[in-house]
Amino acid sequence: MPGVKTNEIAGTRAVLRHYRMSAYKARQVLDLVRGKDADRAAEILLATPREGARVVSKVLASAVANARNNDLLDPDDLYISACYADEGTTIKRWRPRARGRATRIRKRTCHITVIVSRLPEDRLARRRARQAVQTTAVRSRRVAASRRGSGADGAEETAGKKDKAPVTDPVEAELEPVDDVNDVEVNVDDEPTEDADNGGEPSVEAESGPEAEAEAADAPEADAEEKD
Repeated sequence: MPGVKTNEIAGTRAVLRHYRMSAYKARQVLDLVRGKDADRAAEILLATPREGARVVSKVLASAVANARNNDLLDPDDLYISACYADEGTTIKRWRPRARGRATRIRKRTCHITVIVSRLPEDRLARRRARQAVQTTAVRSRRVAASRRGSGADGAEETAGKKDKAPVTDPVEAELEPVDDVNDVEVNVDDEPTEDADNGGEPSVEAESGPEAEAEAADAPEADAEEKD
């Protein structure tokens, strides 16, 4: 029983005809992405440094666009179900050689076909479960990193507060704080004080010393002269 023909494969297709490349070179690139998811195949083709990869990526993008616009399929659920390259028309040219002879030049062409289909349900379920696990792991790492960052910032702030010395004025630094008002000593020797016995008039305390004794000795003589 023969298998399914290439033109009978179910899915959305895009075909590039008569491209100036040999089918052999195109098949080497198509073998890299056959059976891959559409997004994964696009990444592989983007990282492949060959001319055929650039062409196949354009055909793949056209097939995905046809599936989205014509068949209303989700591009994230598509995969490359089939891809192949057929030989196209061979252009013949001639090059002159020695002794009047000529050599044939064959310019190959090919037809590139890419077919995309929706992933099976079991494969979609496995893919969604894997994406959920990856999302949860990324979120957990992000939360752990943020918590470590906040903890480190709090520790640095606390250490900065401890290491930071209080800034004081040099004038205030010389003055010692007084805890009790009763401990303050006030010198009132030079200030007049009110005496209750003198009728509220200020009284001056007697001075002591040699000058005060001399003034006290001269005081009786001054009183006697005033009486005379």
